[in-house]
Amino acid sequence: MFRTPRVPAALALLTALLTVVGAGLTGCGKEGSPPGKGPAADKLPTYQVAQRFRLPDSPTWTRARKRGYFVVGVKEDQPYLGERDPATGVYSGFDIEIARMISASLGLDPKTIRFKTIASANRETALQNGQIDYYVGTYTINANRRKLVGFAGPYYMAGQSLLVRRDENDIHGPEDLDGKRVCSAAGSTPYQRIRTDYPKAILVAYDTYSVCVDNLLTYQVDAVTTDDAILIGYAAKAPGELKVVGKPFSKEPYGIGVPRDDNALRFAMNDALEARQKNGDWKRAYEATLGLSGVPAPEPPPIDRYPAS
Repeated sequence: MFRTPRVPAALALLTALLTVVGAGLTGCGKEGSPPGKGPAADKLPTYQVAQRFRLPDSPTWTRARKRGYFVVGVKEDQPYLGERDPATGVYSGFDIEIARMISASLGLDPKTIRFKTIASANRETALQNGQIDYYVGTYTINANRRKLVGFAGPYYMAGQSLLVRRDENDIHGPEDLDGKRVCSAAGSTPYQRIRTDYPKAILVAYDTYSVCVDNLLTYQVDAVTTDDAILIGYAAKAPGELKVVGKPFSKEPYGIGVPRDDNALRFAMNDALEARQKNGDWKRAYEATLGLSGVPAPEPPPIDRYPAS
């Protein structure tokens, strides 16, 4: 038996969360849709563009230099990570800032970037066929993906967590999910992990996390699970109604996807990330985006400088 939702509050939040931008996968599952409000443009950092930068051994960089801009694959519906304002078409979020600082480090003005929304299921194909130059969008590095594409980074360490209603007092971590209705994206890694490791939970699956959040707000499910970075964004949009509980119970290192054989590009991006961490740009980017959730900037994870294959 479901509890009766607090209709005025639930409807207000559902109205804010109603714009569904599309379906796809997150860094380890499918994505949902955020409300429209994003980071304030005047609070975002600016990045010094490297002068006389050259990377002739990278075919990807050479093509981008010739055309005058990078084409970057991103998400458009993840609060404070990668979201697109439907009215202006402007992208914002922490992943977007990572894409911009990388462009600047590689000698191309971030203002020239052409962002392209790519569904997660199509990321590898988009990199392989040259549809995009690189991808920044909650893209978890793992061994299977490294057979298909290259990764710079990681630039952020996420982990699977739980989103619940603010008035929920019985769920503090995955060990409390027995008999609870838990929503995730169909076929996603978070869904599979709950099914395997916490089999007494009652799993509910939808194509997008936005539907899961809608069902959470209306008391049809008890929790939503995916990467904590994504859940933090949803909670930040509705702090009076939602909260993230417990500690992350997986490790999801987010990397920048590049064409698999373009090692020169990957190596240069690793250098760029390290430099931006040291000069404070990484932290400033976090504080202007994900940091608005109230979660302090963590230490960035160590870069995995794996050798050319």
